[in-house]
Amino acid sequence: MIPTLEWTDEGVRFLDQTKLPLETTYVLATTSDEVATVIRDMIVRGAPAIGVSAAMGMALGISRSTATTVDALTPEVDHIAAVLAATRPTAVNLFWGIARIHDLYKRLVAETADQPEADRLRIIKQKVVAEAQQVYTEDIETCRTMGRVGQDLLPREGTVLTHCNAGALCAAGYGTALGVIRAAVEAGADIHVLADETRPYLQGARLTAWELLQDNIPTTVLCDNMSGALMRQGRVQAVIVGADRIAANGDVANKIGTYTVAVLAKEHNIPFFVAAPWSTVDIATATGDGIPIEQRSAREVTHSNGKQMTPDGVGIENPAFDVTPSKYVTAIITERGILRAPYNDSIAAMTAQSA
Repeated sequence: MIPTLEWTDEGVRFLDQTKLPLETTYVLATTSDEVATVIRDMIVRGAPAIGVSAAMGMALGISRSTATTVDALTPEVDHIAAVLAATRPTAVNLFWGIARIHDLYKRLVAETADQPEADRLRIIKQKVVAEAQQVYTEDIETCRTMGRVGQDLLPREGTVLTHCNAGALCAAGYGTALGVIRAAVEAGADIHVLADETRPYLQGARLTAWELLQDNIPTTVLCDNMSGALMRQGRVQAVIVGADRIAANGDVANKIGTYTVAVLAKEHNIPFFVAAPWSTVDIATATGDGIPIEQRSAREVTHSNGKQMTPDGVGIENPAFDVTPSKYVTAIITERGILRAPYNDSIAAMTAQSA
């Protein structure tokens, strides 16, 4: 399994996804601020992996604090949470990972109130680290479960198009959309993957192609403007993508360009599937209009491999995500089951079951 990130005695070790596919190198984060930098600079990316990274960043900061009392540690923990929360605003998993450790910290503070300070700090540090490691383990199992849940939606034989990277590299392992593809292939399906290059950061060309080749799954990279022509030729049997946030009505925020693919799929009667862990569903956000869209550096558009590609002075637009209205989504695959329209009802029902 591709080691996207892992907890070590030295710190949190990340596969540097900015260097793929030509270099396989790792970055060691030894402080919570360094974890925040890794997330912000997209050394690690993908909603599930961001959530796991945030949990590990919280645990790393707490466990390495030199505070000698819980009262001194608490404002540090609040600061760590705020710094991590400012890194990638669209991915709701980021806030989920932060909250999981932050909420545990608050419970532990209350539960250990009658113990000596040294014991309180030791217990708190041990338990938040254990919780972060549990988040990592759960993420891998969640992706494998998602794969089993969704594999039968894909064709037994045919071509599946995907956009961006929703594979092992976007999670602790196995992947979301690519996890469903992996599960289908493991069950005997003969699938060829079309990977949109995903401009401007090229997650499809660099990352999806790289990891699928590791698994010997046939893959072809497309420029982002080619998918419609191939759909019209009957060369695409299904589309599957991941998500960074899913609103309560089923609107889906995913990498920029996803909306275009969804509209094209609808026009050509091709099923459009979304695979994401339940932690990506944000019931507090009613519709996609309420999802914040991260704006990234203009340099990602103006330059490629360090070479300037646009004239000086031209305007640049670089939203990292777009929102696909739920009417274009055939089904949403989660580890808890498959959601279908009307999504307001199916998401509410699954929320109630979870409670």
